[in-house]
Amino acid sequence: MKDSNALSTELIHHAYEPPAGFAAPQPGVHKASTVIFPNTAAMRARNWKEKAGYTYGLHGTPTTFTLEERIATLEGGRHTLLLPSGLAAITLVNLALLKAGDEVLIPSNAYGPGKELARNELKGWGITHRFYDPMKPEALAEAIGPATKLLWLEAPGSVTMEFPDLVALIRVARVKGVVTALDNTWGAGIAFKPFELRASDGEEPWGVDISMHALTKFPSGGGDVLMGAVTTRDEALHLRLKFAHMRMGWGVGANDTETLLRALPSLTLRYAAQDRAARALAEWFARRPEITQVLHPAMPGSPGHEHWRRLCTSAAGLFSVVFDERYTTAQVDAFVDSLKLFKIGYSWAGPMSLVVPYDLSAIRDTPAWRGVLVRFSIGLEAVEDLIADCEQALAS
Repeated sequence: MKDSNALSTELIHHAYEPPAGFAAPQPGVHKASTVIFPNTAAMRARNWKEKAGYTYGLHGTPTTFTLEERIATLEGGRHTLLLPSGLAAITLVNLALLKAGDEVLIPSNAYGPGKELARNELKGWGITHRFYDPMKPEALAEAIGPATKLLWLEAPGSVTMEFPDLVALIRVARVKGVVTALDNTWGAGIAFKPFELRASDGEEPWGVDISMHALTKFPSGGGDVLMGAVTTRDEALHLRLKFAHMRMGWGVGANDTETLLRALPSLTLRYAAQDRAARALAEWFARRPEITQVLHPAMPGSPGHEHWRRLCTSAAGLFSVVFDERYTTAQVDAFVDSLKLFKIGYSWAGPMSLVVPYDLSAIRDTPAWRGVLVRFSIGLEAVEDLIADCEQALAS
């Protein structure tokens, strides 16, 4: 009978190696903290900053390298870093590029948690911030001061759906020598290419320096994964981000990475389907007497529609409506509560349609509208059923 201790050693150090060359539609899933080196020379020679080899699970595996390369292709960039969430990706950019005494400018209609990060943690570390009106690029030059080192962009604003003149904003920042970082979650690498923005055909591109993407949304598409990405084209800027990424210990799970890789092939199909359904429902709301404004970049009359039309051919399945002032917050809440197919919940781009009411004064310092705003995230249900659901809820 074999000694049990010897058996455990044999099982850990088993000699069998599966044959190479296995190919399948989905890449393999590699889970590791420790990476084994064949010898000390190989250990000393490997460089964690490059994708030529492996050093430690936190620095990359075949699975995470594959997702990074595919997200870089999606965004039109060259280098991508993965993070545990979209907010973590925003945090990485801020902490890698800013120090005490620096200033960051943030759109006044930007993603709320990113603004709260500036108001609290960044402020506590001696990094100042100011909110600017993204719909007034002519005022940005005056807002940028000697301490301004980073300009955040968002297209469109995540709740008010205002689509800014990205090219004009980037031009101002470039002249002033300020790094630009775009929250490209809505565009998802499909609506427009963040590194190749042009105000008109034939003009040189005015791309952003950094594209941040909450992979939680469209790349995942299932409402079941939290992940973010930061993509760049510039090697030196990428290394600044990568060193900070390493020192702060950011990592993502192999199973979450696998889920993203499995979802990416259907990304363009899902984006197009949700775009069509959202436009149909937005147009239906535009004809309703209860609604004073439909906020959807692809709809004429929505703030920044001309900028959207100049840069984009598609739009995410996301829009907001503003109820007439005669309806109280309680009445709008009753409408939201009466919806059956739309579920109340944050995030978007999953298969299930979502709805959230917002207080305009809390998300925009100078709102252009009065009344209660409700944001809709359109899933993959039949649009006729979604319209019927909204119609029955309006009766409440």
